[in-house]
Amino acid sequence: MPLRPAHVNIKALNASTLGRFWAEALGWSAYSAGATTYVGPAGGLVWPDPVALGIDIVPVPDPKTATKNRMHLDLATTSAAHQSELVARLKSLGAEPADVGQGDDVLFTVLADPEGNEFCVLEPREIHQDTGPVAFVVIDCTDPYAMARFWGEALDWPLHEVNDDHALFRSPKGVGPYLEFLRTPDVKTVPDRIHLDLLPYPADNKEAEKRAAKEAEVERLRALGAVDLDVGQGDVPWTSLTDPEGHEFCVLALP
Repeated sequence: MPLRPAHVNIKALNASTLGRFWAEALGWSAYSAGATTYVGPAGGLVWPDPVALGIDIVPVPDPKTATKNRMHLDLATTSAAHQSELVARLKSLGAEPADVGQGDDVLFTVLADPEGNEFCVLEPREIHQDTGPVAFVVIDCTDPYAMARFWGEALDWPLHEVNDDHALFRSPKGVGPYLEFLRTPDVKTVPDRIHLDLLPYPADNKEAEKRAAKEAEVERLRALGAVDLDVGQGDVPWTSLTDPEGHEFCVLALP
């Protein structure tokens, strides 16, 4: 069975501080989960969340380079006033204006979080009025059609649209953010600070059955064109892979 996105994974020098920023930015809560900080909707930790796509912030020793991330979040707004208010509030929390070559004639605002990860605050659009605070999880790519083929097989999220500019997916429940593979002229040159973590659907409660379900999904992804990725992770319960354009992602073990 295809996988479901479990959360967005962000590397950080200070996971707890960046977690507080994103919790305040989205109106969510930050939860301590061992060394990582998980950011998800308020009201208690639910993972994986049935609607939202949470953020898992993982401590690493190295800072972000000056190279733009090839994955970022687009935040939703409901009006021009809301957009202005949200931009002002994010700046008060530590966000800074960012230049990713967007020019002066765009309606959205590009910012960077306190560790330099770029994100956008969108002008109000009909498509994201029901997504929650995160409208899109955006991944730069060179070939949206190739990404539609691979990720359409990898995920249980149906493909909403594909053309020369982008490929667009959303949860089969019709809730939460869209996943967009956006055509860009630049190519991947460095490991990204942000990636998707994917999760198989529940199997039998036996540990052996859970491991088998995860390994079966990993083998299926390899057959689709995914490649194993060694980032020095050692013996861990998840598997690191890259898609056909080199975007990193992980397949997690069932809880």
